[in-house]
Parts: sequence; structure tokens; C-alpha cells
Amino acid sequence: MSTSAKKATSSTQPPNEQELRLQANQFSSELKAIASKIGELELQLDEHNLVIKSMTPMPEDRKCFRLINGVLVERSVKEVLPALKTNRDGISSTITQLTSQYKKRDQEFSDFQKLHHIRIASA
Repeated sequence: MSTSAKKATSSTQPPNEQELRLQANQFSSELKAIASKIGELELQLDEHNLVIKSMTPMPEDRKCFRLINGVLVERSVKEVLPALKTNRDGISSTITQLTSQYKKRDQEFSDFQKLHHIRIASA
């Protein structure tokens, strides 16, 4: 029997308990990974906001130091502040994208659970 014939035969059969468990675990691990990344980015966003708040009242010609790829570089507030704001905006948009991705994936998982009558037992 060819592999395509095997796939056609196996796709018509309902998935067994082990396959369902694997799929549920995969959904769960993906959701945990996305949530972890969102949390990490929210911490970075808070740090960026704190630094921006601290640097905003400073004179533009004041020296400041910025860590770029592990190298401490001397710059002025005028040079660093716009870069920080750009990074903050990028982080914020990434958080928004990941949040929508999380919600979509969570809905898919919920639909999967309803379709296969799965209840997740709490330990």
C-alpha cells in the first residue's frame, strides 16, 4: 500500500486517545510558550518606559551610555531617546501581535477540546 493510501485510510479514522493527548499537549505547550514570551516582552516594555521617563527631563546634550550587542557606547540623550521610543513601540506592537496569536490559538484549543470531548484535569 502506498503512503498516500495509508494517509487516506488513517485520516478517515478518528484519532486515538494517544494522538489526542499529543495534540492537546502540543496546544498547551504552544500557549505556554506564547504567554512566556508576552511576559518577557512586557518586562522589557516596562524597563523601556522607566528609562524613557527618567531621560525625558534631561538636557539633550547630556552624556549617557547605551549597551549595544554587549558593548557600552557613549551617546547623548538626544541620540538615545528616539531609539528607545522606537524600540518601545516595536515591543508594544509585538506584544499586541502575540496577544492576538495567543487568543486565536486558545480558541483553536477550546474548539479542539469541544470537538473531541476533552477535559483537562488539574493536578
